[in-house]
Amino acid sequence: MVGFDVSMIDLVAEDLGVKQVVVDKSFETIKTGADLNASVCDVAAAGMTITDERKQNLDFSVPYFDATQALLARKGVKATSVEDITKQKLKLGSQSSTTGEDFAHSHGADPQSFESSDAELNGLRTGQVDVIVQDYPVVQNWLKDPANSAKFEIVGNLDTGEQYGFAVRKDGNPKLLAAINQAIKDAKSDGTYKKLYEQWIGPMPKGADAQ
Repeated sequence: MVGFDVSMIDLVAEDLGVKQVVVDKSFETIKTGADLNASVCDVAAAGMTITDERKQNLDFSVPYFDATQALLARKGVKATSVEDITKQKLKLGSQSSTTGEDFAHSHGADPQSFESSDAELNGLRTGQVDVIVQDYPVVQNWLKDPANSAKFEIVGNLDTGEQYGFAVRKDGNPKLLAAINQAIKDAKSDGTYKKLYEQWIGPMPKGADAQ
């Protein structure tokens, strides 16, 4: 289990003198705080958008990533927005319980919901859907695989104003939350953030490492 989030939390673990152990859980039980409350894990690091609804169940770190949603489609599909997809009667896929799925619903679409991002991508591969909506960094990572980039392409970017945050148990772990915030701040100031961004995602937009 590797990636930008994992590498960022590795910085926290290093500061605390511990080793990160990744526990793979359903996004639904992460965002509701169920896994944190049950002590299944200490930190939720899931490319999770900070929302007022989720703040009711989780304590979020400072934002560590400005996120957008991407539309990934089979090559040849001409649809650059959710409205285009609906108008052309294309089949849209989304990941269950995500802001991407919420965005699709709010723009009049009724996407086929998949339990995980892997299942969503597989739905595109097998033709269950024509287009999927997913976080841009996730899609960029998929397209690093030549087998995916040969068949699929990003047809639209949806700027939803989202920011990712790491989360801990609600009102339950202020010291860990402070350590996470400090690690994010240090990484942005010493160049580590830029290095990890370019390693896992691609060229870093100007100002992405602003405090």
